Amino acid sequence: MAKSKPIARLRCAVKNYEWGSIGEGSHVARLAERNLGEEVDLVRPYAEFWMGTHPSGPSYVASNVAEDTVSLKDWIGENPAVLGEKVPDKWGPDLPFLFKVLSVAKALSIQAHPDKKLAELLHKSRPDIYKDANHKPEMAVAITEFKALCGFVTAEEVKDVLATVPEVRELIGIEENGSGLIGIKDYHSSRSNPRENGNGFASKANGNGFSIEENGNGAVVGGESKTYLKSIFTTLMSASQDAVSNAIQKLKSCLNDENKIRSLTEKEQLILMLEQQYPGDVGVVSAFFFNYVTLFPGEALYIGANEPHAYIYGECIECMATSDNVVRAGLTPKFRDVPALCSMLTYKQGFPEILRGVPLNKNVYRYTPPFEEFEVDRCSLLPDETVTFSPVPGPSIFLVLSGAASIKIDSLNGLESFSEGDVFFLSAHTEANITNAAAAMLVLFRAGVNERFFD
Repeated sequence: MAKSKPIARLRCAVKNYEWGSIGEGSHVARLAERNLGEEVDLVRPYAEFWMGTHPSGPSYVASNVAEDTVSLKDWIGENPAVLGEKVPDKWGPDLPFLFKVLSVAKALSIQAHPDKKLAELLHKSRPDIYKDANHKPEMAVAITEFKALCGFVTAEEVKDVLATVPEVRELIGIEENGSGLIGIKDYHSSRSNPRENGNGFASKANGNGFSIEENGNGAVVGGESKTYLKSIFTTLMSASQDAVSNAIQKLKSCLNDENKIRSLTEKEQLILMLEQQYPGDVGVVSAFFFNYVTLFPGEALYIGANEPHAYIYGECIECMATSDNVVRAGLTPKFRDVPALCSMLTYKQGFPEILRGVPLNKNVYRYTPPFEEFEVDRCSLLPDETVTFSPVPGPSIFLVLSGAASIKIDSLNGLESFSEGDVFFLSAHTEANITNAAAAMLVLFRAGVNERFFD
């Protein structure tokens, strides 16, 4: 059994999901090669690098990368003091967060993560699908340009979709009648769009009990906006495979034709890309209803429970509550739970908040989401620069993303050396002085319990 110490090197887990980046083009592959000592398979996808205690991909405490001595979870159980005083009282002898690196080459599923109550119900009813009973709020920090779908677009943008994309109207059961319903005609009167015909649209009966009427202000009446959005989105996601396939083929043909006479919008280009990756999948057309977000390196996006999202392309650091619960409904060959997803969503509308980090000093930026389980620090050091990570009352995991570091721990003699791909656990109440030990930039990330939890 590994001895208790304030710092412990970790051997981590790799996931080779089919949406990952291939071979050495994947940051995950390069980290795995250095962390695990395994040669990169040049034709294999490398999707996720996991750091933490989740049983689906546990980390191990080891004196070097050639041996698995004990799982990090077991080591913590034997040495609960490494968590500090308050963390075990809340979450037991375990880490409340899971730390990851993602290399995304192909869009992930249209998905959401359940809140705690729903997670418990899903796990109880389908433990084969929903592996644990925890919720999974999460945050992604871009390390390359990173694209994602996240949350529903505004009501005005929904109207825009209904006005300009007849294939969507057909799938949700809205037909033209020229009466200017829901203000679409007025809203688009000043727009020029090759696909717009200036007509309004009215709902036809579809069994969902919703109606669309104009109230003189261009607003949807006959129900709350969220109720209306839930109705049309549920109808879309529940459409028959034949209807979806036919609609996508028509949409693809139309967009390809329009691309000859005008520049397609970024969202339209996305639709064509998703169709290539997932032909005939309802997730292709559902993308019209979601915000299309681009993060640049150093920007972050957090996602709460019951919020729809799909990562599209790029590489990121990800941190979340310790869970692997995912409810999927599109852009995936995996199990789809459309009723669960459509019923669980909040249907909040509007562009998500983008975090750029709060500087703790000139080298370290902190990303603090509204979840008590985790926070993330990003640290960049020029050659020979040193930064001090002051003691905190909870545990931390550090990842060296690039470069090399020498680390002095306040309670130990000598220095610890780490380089790209190395991961280490740092106990609560431990100070670490980190120096860039190479000629290139040192970049590392830290995950820890949200500082607000300790207030």
